[in-house]
Amino acid sequence: MEEAILNVLEWLTSLGYLGIALGLMLEVIPSEIVLGYGGYLIVLGKVSFFGAFAAGVIGGTIAQLFLYWIGSYGGRPFLEKFGKFLLLKKHHLDLSEAWFEKYGSGVIFGARFIPVVRHAISIPAGIAKMPLWKFTVYTLAAMIPWTVFFLYLGIELGSNWMYIKEAARPYLIPIISFSLLMAGVYYLVKKFRNPRTN
Repeated sequence: MEEAILNVLEWLTSLGYLGIALGLMLEVIPSEIVLGYGGYLIVLGKVSFFGAFAAGVIGGTIAQLFLYWIGSYGGRPFLEKFGKFLLLKKHHLDLSEAWFEKYGSGVIFGARFIPVVRHAISIPAGIAKMPLWKFTVYTLAAMIPWTVFFLYLGIELGSNWMYIKEAARPYLIPIISFSLLMAGVYYLVKKFRNPRTN
């Protein structure tokens, strides 16, 4: 674990639940690391599970709403110019747009569990003017299991929380496979119901 990341995490910790929420909102450090550290804080008794859970879900959802609004009001030109400041590369945007165009709004849930498109998928949703209420519901539905999973792993790992990615890998592979399968099923159902629009 790099010392700089540890310093940021310790600073966020000093802010309590707000720090966990900010950690997910800013995405300077991957959410799985922030939540894994949050699990460790639960073990130490510095935060409660419910409080960390609420902060994680709220912070993660606000982060995605921010990207949605950027897509909605700034569009692709804005993101190509300033996306690097949000740690978004052009191929992230290209891939997420392709996914959204192919699978539609239903991909918002499944893509949350898939690397690369997980964060960027909010942008084409905003560009396409997906209903905000639907986007928020799908995002919340994905953030809940994501937050619980990494907090739980952080609790299980305890002082070894920094190995959260390695510990999560065996679980994420089937989760990603399931998410891809569900996206495919959603696409087929959509195509079957609306054959003229595909």
